[in-house]
Amino acid sequence: MPEYQTLLVEQIDKIAHIQINRPDKVNAMNAAFWEELIQAFDWVDNTDSVRVVVISGAGKHFSAGIDLALLAQAANKMGKDIGRNADIVRRNVLRLQTSFNVVDECRKPVIAAIHGYCIGGAIDLISACDMRYSTPDAHFSIKEIDMGMAADVGTLQRLPHLIGDGMMRELAYTGRAFDGDEAARMGLVNRTFASHAELLSGVMAMAGEIASKSPLAIRGTKEMIRYSRDHSVDDGLNYIATWNAAMLQSDDLKLAMAAHMAKKTADFAD
Repeated sequence: MPEYQTLLVEQIDKIAHIQINRPDKVNAMNAAFWEELIQAFDWVDNTDSVRVVVISGAGKHFSAGIDLALLAQAANKMGKDIGRNADIVRRNVLRLQTSFNVVDECRKPVIAAIHGYCIGGAIDLISACDMRYSTPDAHFSIKEIDMGMAADVGTLQRLPHLIGDGMMRELAYTGRAFDGDEAARMGLVNRTFASHAELLSGVMAMAGEIASKSPLAIRGTKEMIRYSRDHSVDDGLNYIATWNAAMLQSDDLKLAMAAHMAKKTADFAD
């Protein structure tokens, strides 16, 4: 198991639990975090015994978003040439986007367990996850607008698919804070749990249920959902037909059918 400066990563049965681990800094996302998240998800994608990922925050909060010290460091690198400055900023933003793209593109389902602050870049992160759960008192905000900038690491692109265009615009234009109960009403989180302990317990139970299913079927389902988000219905139907032309020949289908008929739980290979 790799070791990280900003993350705690452990495998519990078939679940990878990735904790943002800078509690003394409100789990703010420093330079090391962005690189280590890519490394952690590379490990997840290449470890067949991992079937589901849970992301949470250590301490009192999920994450306060990007570390302001990182933005200050980037500003100090600016020179006098506008064109070259623009090129530097663009490459930096694209590199940060990659860190959350790997979450979106992960072959395994990713579940966010959110408590305390979930601000700015943390919204970008949870938007890239498959499902989100929180405590009622979690504190959400698309804070970038109050810093004089547009969110640029995925919120504006992914959030409309989760909560609708109008609600996304309201939150992005105003930066207003909202709690877990409102997040559940708008569909940002699937449900809330009364406490942090109950949140982690409930999310891990959900992850365990998903991990018990055919890993090929779960990966195919995620791939189809992601593909259909960005393509037409006809494109999506054509893709699933091609995908299942191979996947329906898997032993998982036979095992699942036999277990269903026998009213037993199937034991699928990784």
